Amino acid sequence: MIEAVQLSKRYTQLQAVDRLSLLVAPGELFCFLGPNGAGKTTTIKMLTGLLKPTSGQARIAGIDVWADPVQAKARLGYVPDAATLYPELTGLEFLDFVADIYRLGRLERVERIERLAGLFSLIGDLGQPLSSYSRGMRQKATIIAAMMHEPTALFLDEPTVGLDPRSTRTLKDLLAEACARGAAVFMSTHILEVAETMADRVGIIHHGKLLFQGSVPELREYQHGPESSSLEDLFLQLIEGHGREPEKAAGRPG
Repeated sequence: MIEAVQLSKRYTQLQAVDRLSLLVAPGELFCFLGPNGAGKTTTIKMLTGLLKPTSGQARIAGIDVWADPVQAKARLGYVPDAATLYPELTGLEFLDFVADIYRLGRLERVERIERLAGLFSLIGDLGQPLSSYSRGMRQKATIIAAMMHEPTALFLDEPTVGLDPRSTRTLKDLLAEACARGAAVFMSTHILEVAETMADRVGIIHHGKLLFQGSVPELREYQHGPESSSLEDLFLQLIEGHGREPEKAAGRPG
């Protein structure tokens, strides 16, 4: 459902992403992990058609994101790490605008907006301008906008930032629901406990190179870690082992 083939992005002297290949299947929740500056957001922006790669391909449901961007983007939802909303619009006007883009019918959009806003306790605030929203409220509105057309590929870049514990739990439940209906979920996070409990597989990127992709038990085997090793332990061990010579980083192939 989500595919990167030898995806690379170079900025003059910086190789932000280096020949990254991965595949996320329908119904799978894939967590993308790495230190700050590792290339996570750059990868997500290339996969969603927001940043043109230097080389390689990005596909959504088999559709090349750059050869057929309209068809590819119609199938995806995206929650950026720092969403920029329209401050003069109310929450409802913003969600209606997004529903128009995805051509949702009137009854369909009303039902989904009411359901999702209700789950995030945002119903009472939909009539307020987005300029009055707190960071957490803006995040909730962004998540609703990304999910209400039920995309087949859903990308989330640090989606729990600004969310309270109850809203984080709501998001987890919605992601599980999306996977159950066959969507592929691609989520970056620094909260490794969330990744360990939710992810079917994880991918670990460092200095633009994908060092590993697989399940947590496979990572434990790859790192020769004891059964008690947490994802945090394994992640730090892998990153520290590749910290000095990034150009020689050789991880499990994609």
